[in-house]
Amino acid sequence: MAVRIRLTRQGRKKKPFYRIIVADGESPRDGKFLDILGTYDPLQDPAVVKIDREKFNNWIGLGALPSTTVKSILKKALTA
Repeated sequence: MAVRIRLTRQGRKKKPFYRIIVADGESPRDGKFLDILGTYDPLQDPAVVKIDREKFNNWIGLGALPSTTVKSILKKALTA
């Protein structure tokens, strides 16, 4: 059972809003999750990323792997 840090879609049609969550790698995209780490809003200019770094570091320490999308979003957000 691999635990992943990934996005789950919220919002309505044509207005996406994402939560950054921790979930089992086999659970569906909008299915069951273990914890909410933050949010990502791509529609604002520039895109807004809010994340609880303490929770994020804790889950990374426990062995959770971020998805490639989450990696790139966090990389952009932390360097900006």
